[in-house]
Parts: sequence; C-alpha cells; structure tokens
Amino acid sequence: MDPELGAQREAFKAQNKSCFILGASGETGRVLLHEIVKSGLFSKVTTIGRRELPFEEPLYKDVVQKIVDFEKLPNYADDFKGHDVGFCCLGTTKAKAGADGFVRVDHDYVLQAAELAKAGGCTHFNLQSSKGANKKSPFLYTQVKGQIEEDVELLGFPRCSIFRPAILICNRQESRMFEWLTLKALTPVSALVPTFITIPVATVARGFLNNAIRPAKQPVEVLENADIFEVAGKVC
Repeated sequence: MDPELGAQREAFKAQNKSCFILGASGETGRVLLHEIVKSGLFSKVTTIGRRELPFEEPLYKDVVQKIVDFEKLPNYADDFKGHDVGFCCLGTTKAKAGADGFVRVDHDYVLQAAELAKAGGCTHFNLQSSKGANKKSPFLYTQVKGQIEEDVELLGFPRCSIFRPAILICNRQESRMFEWLTLKALTPVSALVPTFITIPVATVARGFLNNAIRPAKQPVEVLENADIFEVAGKVC
C-alpha cells in the first residue's frame, strides 16, 4: 500500500466515523459494502434499502440494515441520522422500470435520500452518477444523471463527491444482453485505453473508499472515469 494512503487510512479510522450505503444490493453497492466492512475504516456501517440482504459471512455481522419504503421515504428520516459519510449507488434502468420509473428512482429517490442525509448530519455525500452526465443531454439516462448531480450539489453538503464511471465491467446478477454485447464490442478499445469507456466495478468501489479517506480539495468534486482509476490506484 502507498505510505501516504496508509497514513490517511489510519488517520481516518481514528475519527470513528459512521457511514450508510444506499443501493447495497446493486452491482457497485455490493462490492463497495464488502470493501468497507473489510477495511474496518468505519465504526458503524448501515445499509438503507427496500429489503433485507442475506448476509451469511461473519464479515457482515456488525452491519446494520434499515428497511425503508422509498415511496414514503420522509417517514424514515431517523434512519438517516447519525452518519458522517453517505454512499449512494441507488439506480435502475429504463428497460427495467420504464421511463417514469427510472426518473423516480435515479432522481426522486436519490434526491429525497440526500435531503434526509443532509438533515441528519451527513457531512460527505458520495453520488454514483455516469460518464456523460448532462442535464441538457438529449438522452434520458445522461439527462437525469446530470440533473440529480446539480440538485444534490445545491443541497450544500460540506463535501460532495460525484463519480462518473463509464460502462461497468462486472458479473451481473441479472442478465442484460445488450450491455453484454456492448462490452464484448468494446473489449479491444478497453485493452488499448483502459480508462476510456469501461471500468471494473471493483475499481469504482475502491475509488469511493480511497477518495472518502483522503482530505477534500474542494467542497464539490467530480471524478470522471480516468479520475476514478487514479484514486483507486489502478491506472494502467
């Protein structure tokens, strides 16, 4: 491990900070949760989601699970209190939820959760967005991602980190044929320029964690795909 990163980890751990993860059942969230509990950097780790996760490994024995109804999220304000750091990996797809459902999850639920986190004392909110996020985009996906970035930023967290990963490389729990074909087609490009159009989900998770422990350079930071590789220590 890099000596500077090691020192930052020790200093961070000594602060006894707590964190919550939204979307811990998703591809990035699952790996991020594993990285967090394995690291031992947080004194308390909480998942906030719509269903209980089946943890079988002893590693997860101290993880606190809060089950919420996202349609009535303000009723669960207490579940967002007392966390120093929030990681939001919540999201769905238009194919799975329809256009309205996608906007509801990736924008409305995320914004409500961020508002509750801010009110509950969260000082560092980490948002998983997407490469190409732009509220003026003609494409719904990147348009919504750009809009939620702006709305979360306006909440005024003491520190807000926005991650814009490209296409995630992972073994998905659910099959997405189009995404699988896309990744296959992009394999030669990824081999030549690893940080351009794809990124392993493990790299995103490590980037989240490494970035959280290092001192903030500014209140709002946007990490593009190459930046995530760099902070994760996986630049090729």
